[in-house]
Amino acid sequence: MKPKRTTIKDIAKHLGLSVSTVSRALNDSKNIKKETKDLIRETAHALNYRSNPIGLSLKHGVTNTIGVLVPEMVTPFASEVITGIQETLNKTGYKVIIAQSDEDPVRERENLQLMENFMVDGIIICPCDYKTNKKEYLRLQDNGIPIVFYDRIPFGMNVPNVIVDDYRETFFMIEHLIRLGRRKIVYIQGPNYIYNSVERIRGYKDALKKFSISYDESLVVYTGMTFDDGGVAAEKLLNRGVKFDAIFTFTETLALGAMNYLKYNQIKIPKEVAMASFSGTILSTVVYPQLTSIEQPKKMMGETAANLILEKIANPSVANKKIILSSEIKLRASTEISLLKKDIETQ
Repeated sequence: MKPKRTTIKDIAKHLGLSVSTVSRALNDSKNIKKETKDLIRETAHALNYRSNPIGLSLKHGVTNTIGVLVPEMVTPFASEVITGIQETLNKTGYKVIIAQSDEDPVRERENLQLMENFMVDGIIICPCDYKTNKKEYLRLQDNGIPIVFYDRIPFGMNVPNVIVDDYRETFFMIEHLIRLGRRKIVYIQGPNYIYNSVERIRGYKDALKKFSISYDESLVVYTGMTFDDGGVAAEKLLNRGVKFDAIFTFTETLALGAMNYLKYNQIKIPKEVAMASFSGTILSTVVYPQLTSIEQPKKMMGETAANLILEKIANPSVANKKIILSSEIKLRASTEISLLKKDIETQ
């Protein structure tokens, strides 16, 4: 049988005091003598009393908790963002509740409602779909729950967000591949319901156009978000007999899946096919050859999102800010033949 939880009434009965006196002492009321406070606290500790956070939230209207909703926890991307969020919020006394949508809008909506039920003071979210849950975001905002978006943003909403320039960074990466002499560049694209995907394909097309390279639909493969999806995309290219000398992928996970399939089929990277991706993490450095990638400042993204939610909690009427952070292109042996020997030596 589950042991009975000690209540304020139990402490009051044990000491022969009123419930209100015990309650005020535990809340550090100035109207209670220090000796009485000390006695009540010692008794509370001895009786294993724990305050009820839900009850306190109902009384004061705050819980000092922030909900954080991420699309996946498979890669280190989310964990680095969360580190930035937690380190920033912990300094101000806020705690973090973390949930994963698993790239599923239904699960995302359920988690948002769960966080609402736990009376979080605000929500930081990387949405898995830029349209599906828009009404839910608006409803939560109307109910007084501030929301900050990071990495991905919803469609047509004026909301605080922190992102990188997906179009520009993709443009620069494709430009780099072209300057390396690659002319048949495959783009393994993520789902169109993620707005980043729309921006990255735009950057891909415009970079080709700059160098008078015709856009070829056969070089664009639409797929999901997993390692397996990357492998399947590479398999489709080979089965169709598509000629290509480089692959750029929507995410690192897709690149790693594609690399595995190419290597299994004895295709040399980067001599025959150069590989590069967006959303690089430490995983890009633990494969062979090491993967050239565009790496967002993930921890800084978390810190910035945390500061935006604190600002919204302190002043709900403050203007919604859009903060664009700079990414970094990490050139590694999957595109740079000159780095291949060095990559081997570090294995």
